[in-house]
Amino acid sequence: MKHPTTRRSFFRAVAGVGFAAMVKTPKPAEAQTPPTFDPSQPLPANLPVPVDDGACKHLPGMSVPSIKLRSTRDRWVDLSALRSPRVVVYCYPRTGVPGQPLLPGWDAIPGARGCTPETCAFRDHHQDLQKLGADVFGFSTQTTEYQKEMVERLHVPFEVLSDVDLAFVHALRLPTFDIEGMTLVKRLTLVLSRQHVEKVFYPVFPPDTHATQVMEWLRHHSTPGS
Repeated sequence: MKHPTTRRSFFRAVAGVGFAAMVKTPKPAEAQTPPTFDPSQPLPANLPVPVDDGACKHLPGMSVPSIKLRSTRDRWVDLSALRSPRVVVYCYPRTGVPGQPLLPGWDAIPGARGCTPETCAFRDHHQDLQKLGADVFGFSTQTTEYQKEMVERLHVPFEVLSDVDLAFVHALRLPTFDIEGMTLVKRLTLVLSRQHVEKVFYPVFPPDTHATQVMEWLRHHSTPGS
């Protein structure tokens, strides 16, 4: 027969193990995996809607500056030298990468979220836009290398232009915002014709249906001089 003291020691040990399991110290914050996202997923329903702050009212009628921008096809593009009847340049802040977290506070910035869905919409309607007489370019202040990953992953059929040194942004005084040490262009779309800015869409919301908005405008506005 076991001694009573031995039995009490056994139960105390069992109780101690159970208590230790309940109060197990959680992983420190730096050891926890940050949440990730898929930028191609539908946009959240509660995104803040951007308002027109007048930052683009000076653009209609301005001459397109002669600035060479690096393209995802490894060439330089001067938008002022293009001879297409119309050129649609959709400017976006920054595309995300699958599996990587959003920038801190990204969804709280009006108009920031939605660069990938917008690009996918212009991709899907690319031929329709061409039939309406418009060439299409994407535009951001990200590097060409960063843009190439997105173009290849999403099978984008048109070129995306990089203004990493902000030369085009400053020449046209396009609105920007700063985050995490980066200067990003606000979401807007330029319709260029005869080396001038014919139309500006700003603000753009929701971005995932904006391509159809541009197409609708093109259908109802003939090319100047035609």
